[in-house]
This record gives sequence, C-alpha cells and structure tokens, in this order.
Amino acid sequence: MRGERAGAGRRFTGPQRFLLAGSFLITLGSFAVLPYMSVLLHQRLGLGLGTVGFVLAVASLIQFAGGVVAGPVTGRIGLRRAMLLALALRTAGFAAFVPGLTSPVLAVGALLLVSAGAALYLPANKAYLVDGAPEADRPRLLSASSSAFNAGMALGPPAAAPLVMGSPGVLFSCVTALFALVGAGHALLPPGAADRGDTRRAAAPDRVPDAPRTGLSPFVATVLSVYAFMFFQHYLALYAVPRTSAAFYGVVLAGYAALLVVAQPLLAERVAALSYPAALRWGFGAMAAGMAAIGAGGYAGIAVGGALLCLGEIVLFLKNDLEALARSSAAPASVFGRQRLAAGIGAFASGVVGGQLYGAAESAGSARGFWAAVCLQCLLLPVLLLRMRTAREPEGSRADAA
Repeated sequence: MRGERAGAGRRFTGPQRFLLAGSFLITLGSFAVLPYMSVLLHQRLGLGLGTVGFVLAVASLIQFAGGVVAGPVTGRIGLRRAMLLALALRTAGFAAFVPGLTSPVLAVGALLLVSAGAALYLPANKAYLVDGAPEADRPRLLSASSSAFNAGMALGPPAAAPLVMGSPGVLFSCVTALFALVGAGHALLPPGAADRGDTRRAAAPDRVPDAPRTGLSPFVATVLSVYAFMFFQHYLALYAVPRTSAAFYGVVLAGYAALLVVAQPLLAERVAALSYPAALRWGFGAMAAGMAAIGAGGYAGIAVGGALLCLGEIVLFLKNDLEALARSSAAPASVFGRQRLAAGIGAFASGVVGGQLYGAAESAGSARGFWAAVCLQCLLLPVLLLRMRTAREPEGSRADAA
C-alpha cells in the first residue's frame, strides 16, 4: 500500500510537464483551424462540397491510419526526433496555408502535411510521456495527457472564431509561430530511452508476471469503443439543435469538454484498477444509458446523456490504451500507433453506418429511433467482446480463471 501511495503522489518530471503543456498548446493551435476547414475550402476557395468531403476523408485517413508509421520511424530515429519531425511537418503545413488561402492546391497540400504530422506526433508524444515510467504511473500520465489535449480542443474553436473568416492569414501566421515555438522547446528535451539506445527499457513495458490476462483484444475493443462513441460525436448536433438551440448545443459541448478535462485524472486510478471485462461493461453501459437519455429528448435528457457519454469515454478509451500497453512487448510508439489505427477504423465504420441509420430513422418519422438503435448496440457490444474472449481462451485458462 505504501508503494502504491508513493506512486500515486509522485510528481511529474520537468519533461513530462513540458509535454503536457505542449499537448495543450498544439491542440489549441490545431483546433483553432481544423474545425473550420470545410468552411474555408468551400466558401473561400470555392471547392464543391463533394470535393471537400473527399479531401477531409483523406486527411482523416492519413491522420489515423498513418499512426502505424510512428513505430518504425521512432524505432529508427528516436522519440524526440520523431516528435521534432512531426512538428516540422505541421509547422510547414500551417505556414503553407497562408499562400494557400488563394490556391486550392496549396491549401489541400497544406492540410495533408498537417495530417501527416499529427499521425506521427501523437504516438511519439504518448510514448515519450510513459518512457521509463513504472506501469503504476501510466494511468496518471495518460489521463493528464488526454485532459491537456481535450482542453486545447475545447478552447481552440472559440479562440479562433473572430479571425477565421475575416483575417485567416493572421490566424494561420499565429498558429505557425505557435508550432515553431513549441517545436523549439521539444528540441531541448532530453533523449528518451529509445534515443539513448536503451531498447530493452523502451520496448518492454513493466509487467506483473503472474497477472492473469484475458483473451480480449484491445485493438478490437478500441475499434468498437470509437465506433459506438462517434455516433454521439457525429449526430448529436443534427438531433439537438432543432430540438433545443445552437446556443444550448454549444453549452453542452463546452460542459462535456470541461467534465472530461477534470474527471479523467480523478478517475484514472479507479479505471486502472478495474478488470478489463468490468471496464467494458461499465464503459459501454454508461454509453448505452447516455444514448437512451439523449433519445428521451429535451434539455435535461441531452445534458445528462452527454455527461454519461463522457464517463463512458473516460473508462473505455483510457482502459483500452492501458491494456494495449500492458499486453504488448512492442515499443510504446508502435502500440499507440496501432491504437490510432483502431480509432480510425471505428470512426470510419461509425460514419458509414450512422448516416444510413439516421437517415432510416428520419424517414420513419422518429429520430429517437436512431438513439434507441445505438443504445441497443452499446448493450450488445460488450457481450460480443466477452464472447470473443471466451472463444479465444484455452480451456486451461478458463479453468484457472474460474
């Protein structure tokens, strides 16, 4: 118990504090621009909506699926250099947007550069953050990282709103300068374990040799977790704004972000202590309850539903990352890259299925049926995952577990 308490009270190191602050600034700068990209491409540069959708889909694919490249790249050049390369790509991309405001070709190329940098940066960032840290510290580090990213995501769009349409050149110049400064700070970071050539420490996470591991796949669980969550992310505005107001929808998003930033670090140790099957039941159960509350409609239902979805996101996303790290002997950057790929697959599947499902519900005259169908899926998905676990486990493992 004393060791656990000491681990829980251990302070962040200087490089870890810098990475957390940098994560906030990077996301602040990115989300000052990226949420408005469809408006800039369509209204300012005159691209058709079909072309805009295709460009954004390709950018998203690069950003998520490109994460699998992070492992080989960091293995060859090291974590710090990988982060510097990623930030150089993103800085160049945002700088290219300034002349790109009058050229669709430059603007699309700039967006793809930014996406490529994001694909490489996030796995390397998380890997450096947990580099050399005991396994007991990982929940605290990853939850703090997620809070920093989410705080930037919440503040970026309102911070950029006064400039995005009236003075986009000024906005992109400011974001470029911000990324250049953060990149310069990364150059001062000490080398990580992989950078020093300590491959054993960098590649092999701390393990408890006699800890029982179920046959659940964190990759598959991440695909399904993001698949379920993105129904909320993609379709809440379509459902909530006509039934309440755009202002209320904005309040819900701001409250969601604030709750996520505050609650995730507070719940990190409890989430880490849950068994994986229990975390799946709690996480998907919270999502199911949230979808049902949203379907009930009204201001209270949508607000309560958002809070429950936030709880589900905290439990599932953090536990999936922790399990992926604990189960793999690969370098952390490779693990986080695969997790990014899983998230991309889940988001893509949710977009394809969700559009058809929401359209069918509206055609039937009841958008609430969409949320009922998603709620049912959230109830069934942990059952499916646990059945897959049972099928994959050998008989001896089942007997030991019993």
